[in-house]
Amino acid sequence: MDNVKARIEQLTKDINYHNYKYYVDDSPEISDFEFDKMLKELEELEEKYPEYKSPTSPTVRVGGMAASTFEPVIHTVQMQSLQKAFSKGEILDFDRRVRSVIPNAKYVVEHKIDGLSVSLEYVDGKFRRGSTRGDGITGEDVTENLKTIRSIPLELKDKIPFLEVRGEVFLSRDNFNKINQSLEALDEPLFANPRNAAAGSLRQLDPKIAASRGLDIFVFNIQQIEGVTINSHIEGLAFLKEQGFKTILNDRLFDTAQEAFDEIMRIGEERGNLYFDIDGAVIKVNNFSDREILGVTEKFPRWAIAYKYPAEQKETKLLDIKIQVGRTGVLTPLAILETVHIAGTNVSRATLHNIDYIRDKDIRIGDSVIIEKAGDIIPAVVEVVKDKRTGNETEFKMPDVCPECGAKVVRIEGEAASRCTGINCPAQRFRNIVHFVSRPAMDIDGLGPSIIEQMLSLKLIENASDLYYIKAEDIEKMDKMGKKSAQNLINNLEKSKTNPLYRLINALGIRLIGEKAAKTLSKRYKTLDNLITADVEELTQIPEVGEKMAKSINEFFTQQQNLDFIKRLTDAGVNCVDDSEDSAIDDRFKDKVFVLTGTLKNYKRSEAGKIIESYGGKTSSSVSKKTDYVLAGAEAGSKLDKANALGVRVITEEEFEEMIK
Repeated sequence: MDNVKARIEQLTKDINYHNYKYYVDDSPEISDFEFDKMLKELEELEEKYPEYKSPTSPTVRVGGMAASTFEPVIHTVQMQSLQKAFSKGEILDFDRRVRSVIPNAKYVVEHKIDGLSVSLEYVDGKFRRGSTRGDGITGEDVTENLKTIRSIPLELKDKIPFLEVRGEVFLSRDNFNKINQSLEALDEPLFANPRNAAAGSLRQLDPKIAASRGLDIFVFNIQQIEGVTINSHIEGLAFLKEQGFKTILNDRLFDTAQEAFDEIMRIGEERGNLYFDIDGAVIKVNNFSDREILGVTEKFPRWAIAYKYPAEQKETKLLDIKIQVGRTGVLTPLAILETVHIAGTNVSRATLHNIDYIRDKDIRIGDSVIIEKAGDIIPAVVEVVKDKRTGNETEFKMPDVCPECGAKVVRIEGEAASRCTGINCPAQRFRNIVHFVSRPAMDIDGLGPSIIEQMLSLKLIENASDLYYIKAEDIEKMDKMGKKSAQNLINNLEKSKTNPLYRLINALGIRLIGEKAAKTLSKRYKTLDNLITADVEELTQIPEVGEKMAKSINEFFTQQQNLDFIKRLTDAGVNCVDDSEDSAIDDRFKDKVFVLTGTLKNYKRSEAGKIIESYGGKTSSSVSKKTDYVLAGAEAGSKLDKANALGVRVITEEEFEEMIK
């Protein structure tokens, strides 16, 4: 047993060391394979001998159990915001205020990370609690999520009695792009910027989701410390780095406001080349005793100020407008520009969002335009210099067919986006396949996004119909796929051929048609051929199908590539017939509409919904005057409030069980 304990302790020590070298020092000494091998051995030993597992084991970084809510944390040292400056004059005013009290003050200047501010607390050198800033006085306990950030040390070099530090959680630009690509593939809303993505990730109730996002942190301040005396900011950051924290250590001291402002301008020039976002730079008085004399106001310290960089703008020429087709089929106009240097990078392209944006700003090919880096990331055309027009400029029109696949382009009324309707469009191939195999669609177990990406890169498939023609020996050659895994996948594909018709209809990815509408269409038309030949007028006769949905269905089935895709599926033996009888046990809920909200004790909401449908009832996602019942479980929210406001009958789970006896 002593050998096991010693091995666990050694593995923990080695993994923590290599974790620091990789995530903090950015100088790994071993391969990912060797690191993963050590981590796997530690996981197996801890599972077998849980009595030896430390609360600060590196294995906790994969994420623990999901929480139901975040507990409030009262900050004993207020996490204040900073006063802001937007000009050199405001920096000089700040300097005059400081020097009226501390004539010989010296400054440090550091990057202002654009992320989410957090507090990290350590007791006897071990990470005890982490919390968000909140309103500066009360934050939220996000300890389990913070443990998943590999640049946060779970144990310090020294057993300091108590230490509280402040840091900024952020997402690198690369990780932000990867997250949005994954969301786009699933047709889910994208994060607007890395800061929003970091905040959203850190506040996930399930730490496993936070762990998957690749969050990072820079620690920039000591809030409280016991057992160690620190006299200045530079000394403090050096100490924190020695203890295992990731910092941006700038050990230069600046004697004057002018020198500090020059450093701010230098940081501003390099910001476009950083791997993380900054929205400014911060000047701080270096000496802690000077800070105590200067003091704080109710909102911010008097010894620091943040300079906010303005969005840099440049004039250039718009040479052309090209169309980029996204993974969800959205056509985005892209401005092709004369290259211009802005915010540290050369820019030759900028998004034009959609045709409405182009029309509203009257943007034409050949115009002189003003561009800026929105959030210092995405270049955008913000203005046309109309005084420089020559009359040779040309108006832009959205194409009628997709430039990638030739399928018809449609724009649904009320939407800004124009979309390709082709199921075989190369630009949206990955997203279409991910949706096709997903649980609400064909439910093909073992076909995750990474497997699909491999299949596409190896040219084993071009679209989802090719999945039914793939061979086990081809799958065996893929990374991490052996003979058994390959055969299991083939078995799962074969099994999916017998799925109910509604699953196939949902899997086709017809715009505005989800699982519920697919069930309605399957039940109404009984065969896929019948649905294919239905016209808009006929489709709108179905109460659950509106005009937009009917047009979307009709447009989809007029595309030859979509019909070719369906033929490949039928040739492979995929079921295209609804041969089920009416599944209603009786019609006690006939014409009754239920809305489900909150957490039920004995059912998942999807299970309760199926029970309601089995008695002839319907479920809806929103409460209206047409709602008959709201089934409310624990922690029911706005839907319950709306039901009470509208006078809709609210029933408990117990009342529901009485109704279905």
